[in-house]
Amino acid sequence: MITLKIVLKKKLLSDGTYPVCLRVTKERQCRHYKTPFNAKLDEWIDSTGSFNKRNPNHVQFNRLLVKFKERAYQIITDLEIENPDYSIQEFDSRYRVTFNPVSNDVFAFFDEIIQEMTFAGRIGNAKSYKDAKTSIQIFHKMKKLNFREVNPAFLSKYDAFLRSRGGTDGGVGVKMRAIRALFNKAIERGVIKESLYPFKTYKISNLRGKGFKRALDFEEIMRIINLDLSDHPHLINTRNYFVFSFYTRGMNFADMMCLEWKDVEANVIYYTRAKTKGNFSIAIMPPVQKILDYYRVHGYGNKYVFPLLFREDYTPTQLADRKHKMLGIYNIELKEVAKLCNITKNVSSYVARHSFANCLKQKGVATDVISESLGHQNLAVTQAYLKELDAEIVDKALEVLL
Repeated sequence: MITLKIVLKKKLLSDGTYPVCLRVTKERQCRHYKTPFNAKLDEWIDSTGSFNKRNPNHVQFNRLLVKFKERAYQIITDLEIENPDYSIQEFDSRYRVTFNPVSNDVFAFFDEIIQEMTFAGRIGNAKSYKDAKTSIQIFHKMKKLNFREVNPAFLSKYDAFLRSRGGTDGGVGVKMRAIRALFNKAIERGVIKESLYPFKTYKISNLRGKGFKRALDFEEIMRIINLDLSDHPHLINTRNYFVFSFYTRGMNFADMMCLEWKDVEANVIYYTRAKTKGNFSIAIMPPVQKILDYYRVHGYGNKYVFPLLFREDYTPTQLADRKHKMLGIYNIELKEVAKLCNITKNVSSYVARHSFANCLKQKGVATDVISESLGHQNLAVTQAYLKELDAEIVDKALEVLL
């Protein structure tokens, strides 16, 4: 049972008034939410939670207080539909995000979403929102920013600001997508009206990253596989991670880091891709089996396949920090491996995924098969993906003119 009442909070202010608050009580727990009003004791009716006639604006103020209660009751109704066993903490979170007077402030709403993402363990998403918020604060130079102010003109000026600091289409797009996601959440929660949505005019679809996807051909992949590392033992793990990723359809570093032995069965690896939540079952090829056998002996002896996580009780934040640190080491050492193989391309963690697609294409595998292998949602995504890998093929075709 949850009860609502408008009350005077027993905190005397310097002008002799008391704050008017909405008091919410559930299971003997109370929360007080300040309204825009203060009242003197002689102009307040405690039993009804309303102003009396001694306040010259009592009719208008009382109508507004009723609206505060109606809004709170709407949140309660929504929560009871979603989960009848909701807690007062859940009400508190929903109320503060939706109806707090500061909720119209973009930065305050950013903080709410960042807190939610962090609590849910979605550290990468939280970081994207935090980076966008910091960038907008630098541009805006004010402590507060109303959603109404973030119109197409504001976004265009912010776009120009980012480019003046070296921003590319891809970099600008990352910030703009975070703002768009924030607007979508604000509309969904009733913080703002849909009419304030600025992205019908300012089109993020025009911001496509111009960076080229780098991929190795099959001969270069074989050079890495067959590289003698007897004089460079510190690179064994890095080479293993790259080869493992290549033969597991481009499994990314975060998924490899969290891969557990229970996900490995006799001939198949099962895992859920963290980025897309797609489920994969991958046949274990001989190079992958060789690597798995190696880490049964040379791993940390815990539940993880690779010696990247030496503990099993990381918090989401600690896990994100560990991934950042180990990925940095991996990318540095991949460049060492490439140099030893006389590969001049800039090799990084994602090159294994690009190379997997590139090699399948070189071998004449159909695009729809490549698409399914990569876990793309539709063929158009794969076609665009492969198109970016075509430059080297075209360059080799031009050699017939020499």
